[in-house]
Parts: sequence; C-alpha cells; structure tokens
Amino acid sequence: MIAEKLNTGQKALQINLDAKRYGTFAEIGAGQEVARWFFHVGKASGTVAKTISAYDMTVSDAIYGPCDRYVSRKRLQSMLDHEFELLLQRLDQTIGERRTFFAFANTIATRHISKAGEEGGNGWLGIKFQTVPRSAPSTIIIHVRLLDWETPRQQEVVGIIGVNLIHGAFYRHIEPARLIGSLLDGLNSQRVEVDMIKFSGPAFAGVDNRLMALQLVEQWLTEAAMFTADGETVIPGELLYKKPVLLERGSFRPLTNPMLDMLERAQAQFVQEPTLAGEEPVTMFEMTLRQLQVGDAIDHRDFLDRVDTLGALGRPVMISNFLRYHRLVSYLSRQTQKSIGLPIGLVRLRDVLDEKFYTDLPGGLMESLGQLFKNGAKLYVYPSLDKKSGRLFTVKNLDVAPHLRHLYQHLVENQFIVDIASYNADALKIYSGEVLAKIHSADEALSRLIPPPIFEVIKAKRLFGWGQKAVPSAA
Repeated sequence: MIAEKLNTGQKALQINLDAKRYGTFAEIGAGQEVARWFFHVGKASGTVAKTISAYDMTVSDAIYGPCDRYVSRKRLQSMLDHEFELLLQRLDQTIGERRTFFAFANTIATRHISKAGEEGGNGWLGIKFQTVPRSAPSTIIIHVRLLDWETPRQQEVVGIIGVNLIHGAFYRHIEPARLIGSLLDGLNSQRVEVDMIKFSGPAFAGVDNRLMALQLVEQWLTEAAMFTADGETVIPGELLYKKPVLLERGSFRPLTNPMLDMLERAQAQFVQEPTLAGEEPVTMFEMTLRQLQVGDAIDHRDFLDRVDTLGALGRPVMISNFLRYHRLVSYLSRQTQKSIGLPIGLVRLRDVLDEKFYTDLPGGLMESLGQLFKNGAKLYVYPSLDKKSGRLFTVKNLDVAPHLRHLYQHLVENQFIVDIASYNADALKIYSGEVLAKIHSADEALSRLIPPPIFEVIKAKRLFGWGQKAVPSAA
C-alpha cells in the first residue's frame, strides 16, 4: 500500500498488515481512541499485543510509579518505558528475531463545554519503537492542545493524531520534517495544535530538535515553539506557568551589546515592579519566522547559528509566527497570569504605534493596544541615538502623529510604556552593520561590540560567515 495521502483508516490498516510491527497501546484520559482505529479496520491481531487504560490514579501509580501530575511528560515517559520493557520480557525470546516492537502511549486531559474558563484540552502522546528486530529503541514525544469544545470531537482528534504519529514513526522516521507535516493529516490547525516534539534514539541520531521545533512553526502546527538554552524542547507551561516573563524580541544575528544592555537594564527595572513581589522572572529571547528569513527563505544553518549564540547566554528561546506584539502578549497570557515585560527599542516602538500595521483589525490600532496592555504588560523602551545628528530619542521626546498624542500620553502617564532609565551610552553607538562587517573580516575588535560568550562561540564555530572576507596575511 502506498504511504502517500492515506486516510486514518488506511494508515491503521497498512500497519495491521505489516507483519513486522507488534506492540502495546496504553491510553489514559480520552478513551482508547488510538487503539480503536486498529480494531475498527480489522486484522488488529497482527499488530496489537495489548491495550490498557489505567484510569484510576492508584492503579496508574501501581503500574507506572508515583507521579505528581498525570498529564505530563514524566508520566508519558514512564508509560512508554514500562510497556516497552514488558514487551521485551514477555515476547522477545519467542518472536523478537522477526518482529519490531513498539509501545504507544498517551495521557490526555479533555475540556468540557461547561467549563468555559478553562484554557483547553491538552495531552502528551508518544511512541517508543524499534526500526529493525532487536535494535535499540527510538522515541518520539509530542504535546498537543485540543481546540474543540465537545469531548467526542477531542477524542476523535486524539485517535487520528495518534495513528498519524505511529504511522509516521514506522514509515517516515528517516524524514522527520515530512513526519511532522503528516501529523495533521485528516485534521487542521483549528482543531489541534502540536506545540512540542522531541525525537531521540538511534533512528534520530542526526536530528537537531531545535530544527524540529522550528518545523512545527514553519509548517503551521503551532504558532510558537520553545527550547531551553541547552536545546531541550519544552512546552511553554513547563517554563512559564505562574511565573512573570521578560521577553526580548529580535533577529539576533548576532545579539549585540546594545541588545544585551537593553535586556539587562529592563530586567533591573522589571524586578522592582510591585506585582512581582520579589519573584524572579523567566527571561527569554524570541524570534519570528520573518526575522529568521535570509532573503526569501529560512536558512536552517543560519537559524542554528543564532540559537547557538543565544544558548551561550543561558536563556530559553521561542520561535513564533507573531508579527505583532499584541498577539505575542495574548499568547504569553495563556501561559501565565503574572506580569509580562517587553524590552523594546525606540524604533520598534514607532512600529507598535503605526496605524498602517493594523488595517486588518476591526478596531485598528486601538484594538491592538487594548490586547497588548489589557493583562498588565509593560514596554521598557531603550533610547535611540541618531547617527547623523547625535540626537538622543527617548519615550519623552518621541514624535508621534498629532491625532495620537493624547493616546500616547495616556499610555506613558499610566506607565504602560516606560523609559529604560539607566543604560550604557557607549552601547548606543554600536550598529548591526558594523558588527557584521567585523564578523566577515574576522576582526578581533568584534569582542568589544558583542557579549564575550557570543564572541567566543562565533569565533570557535565560524558562525555568520566569520572570516569570509578576511584579508590573507602576508607570507
């Protein structure tokens, strides 16, 4: 059976007819919707060794070990490990030489229409599988957000995406980007969002999970994906839940001293906000797909260069499709009810206040600003030094359109927009064009324009074209 453009039933049947595949289905929270597909299409005896639903918490703990949160990555991983090990213990000696074993698991929390205040259904799905008999297993884990309101429709989504994940693992594991694209076969982004994926094991030895996070956003499976400074893919809730957030947006090609100064000075002011009550914020970087474009396309090598340099500063990174700040804040407000701070340059502030960017919104600029500031977000504005005149521009002397001056004054007086009070005046004299020129010429003077950890990474890994225009030394 050709593996292209199959519907869910055809995918399940193809697996059932594949004499090599044999495994366990362990599902908690939304019924046994994935296993049901394999029974529904027939020939399941060739694929299904066991199905299990350990709904009761005491029973679940007895099987998989104690767990604080039952809908979590930790619980999913324990389910996968336990069920896969049982398969080997019970079946490897008898059929292990001709079968590839797998364990599929999910743990899901659906939402109910009567609980309209809930954020929504969500869950973890994963598969641990062999590619050849008696080989070391590989694993794929995903996190999903279920966007339907009715429980049966959410269950339907779980069943379909589970079959897609299993089918992708078996027949598309050598092409992870295509595997990701197949996860929404038979679905759409209005019904489900996949906001995290992690590949591990020998089948994915060459896979960089940061690129896979980028693929989720590029292929519109989610609006934003995150990973830690060491490259571990995470869901937003794992980092941001009930925590204040300070986020700096940029292209970071590379991050320069002014950008780091803006972040650090904004953080110094942010932590003094009474609403934080001394709590340490999550400080992170964000890049949009548009900022990642080099020419008309996203250069994946260039993307990894950027995140390698940001990783040197030890902060998480988010990739998003949020061109406008109000959409970014709305997204962050889904993850936390705490304060949100956004360091921003004065040039970018002009864009935030430019009406031409909001012609598609019924309420235009006013609607955008309402969404931006409704949850207590605050813009911390870094000053700008005009290169020609030497004039310093700040929040206080920013020239705005006459009909917007009262609105702007309202935002300033109520401290939705504030100046970064203290800053490094020398940093204002550094411009990105100068930085890139020094990178291309391998000029050691670059170390005075960008943070030392980033300079060392660029030099050691020859990032961003380091030395491509360097003048050869005389013999």
